[in-house]
Amino acid sequence: MNQQLSQLSNPKITLEQWRCLIAVVKGGGYAQAAELLHKSQSSVSYSVQKLESLLAVAVFTIRGRKAVLTVAGEMLYRHAKQLLEDASALEQAASRVSAGWESQIAISVEVLFPMWLLLDCLALFGEESPQTRVDVHEMVISGTLEALNEGQVDFAISPRIPLGYNGELLPAPARLVPVAHPSHPLHSLDRPLAMNDLRNHRHLVVRDSNPQSGSKTLTVEVAKRWTLSSMSSLIEAACKGYGFSWLPEDKILRELSEGSLKPLSLQGGSKREVPMYLIFPNRDDTGPGVQRLADIIRERLQGLASSGGP
Repeated sequence: MNQQLSQLSNPKITLEQWRCLIAVVKGGGYAQAAELLHKSQSSVSYSVQKLESLLAVAVFTIRGRKAVLTVAGEMLYRHAKQLLEDASALEQAASRVSAGWESQIAISVEVLFPMWLLLDCLALFGEESPQTRVDVHEMVISGTLEALNEGQVDFAISPRIPLGYNGELLPAPARLVPVAHPSHPLHSLDRPLAMNDLRNHRHLVVRDSNPQSGSKTLTVEVAKRWTLSSMSSLIEAACKGYGFSWLPEDKILRELSEGSLKPLSLQGGSKREVPMYLIFPNRDDTGPGVQRLADIIRERLQGLASSGGP
């Protein structure tokens, strides 16, 4: 270890010297940089001259009263900005660690939950805690229970609250729409459909992500059924006319717009709203990073519910 440390080069330039260089560029001169840094002009000038001396390169050339970067200076300026940004990010990461912020967060999300919305929330969280890695497990039905019981996730979003857990109702439910390809025989009936009408056709469903579970994503019991492993496969099968399915509305907006899928008209109404719950394995053990990500999801869903849609 000592040998490895001894092999590391000792930087000649301090962060403060790089900071002075950047300030001169932003201010357009040494006097302006001194004002930005709340330093004397002589100290800023000395720092930059020292930097140039140690590197044996001219960073600025003076044109009139303005300091202009040389070609070498342009390269150094770009790297200096990245260096200071990295140093700042490292300090922020250390601050979060000292405050108990987690280095990694794992969450389980029901496949019905809008992925575009979750990605927006992760992006917002990433701006606040860019060093925290997030592991997302997309689950179907009882896969959430398995993830919670085995301690795989810090929280779950699910339409079902597993036995032994408490769930917080989220503001905006998932919306399911019964659909089939426009040429599917169900559409040719040209009337509101009864559940008996569906039993004569193939039902497309997605498989429970817990292989040990006997649960099924059935909406109606039928003789003919395909069980697929992913939502994308389910949508593709429906688009090709292989059967009917209840699909999350937000995931098939393009297919509905293009006409590759068409909503089925059912007696008593077609759309179904599925409540979504936020479930923590143990709230007492929830860290600040997990709490903040959960807050962002709540806030985003509340805004969605208030506006009435995406």
